[in-house]
Amino acid sequence: RELGPGFLEKVYETALAQELSSRGVSARPQAEIAVGYKGQPVGVYYADLLVDDAVICEIKAAGSIAPEHEAQLLHYLKATGTKVGLLLNFGARRLEVKRMVF
Repeated sequence: RELGPGFLEKVYETALAQELSSRGVSARPQAEIAVGYKGQPVGVYYADLLVDDAVICEIKAAGSIAPEHEAQLLHYLKATGTKVGLLLNFGARRLEVKRMVF
């Protein structure tokens, strides 16, 4: 709310990480998460923000949440084995939040 729309995703990522950390919540920006296939590592994914080592936050600064944003987060959840993700869009007039569970 304080920043408002119009900034790049990185600005919101950094601000959210600082806010969560100030409240005692573990928040790691650009956290490296291993991606596996059939039990073998095949690459890495860098989560915009990993909260409490359990929730992937995918941050957007778009006019609205699009189906491809949702598909992207769902793909990340599936590929990393993470159960819960939040799609946060700071680019709309009001913050848009979409919770996804895999």
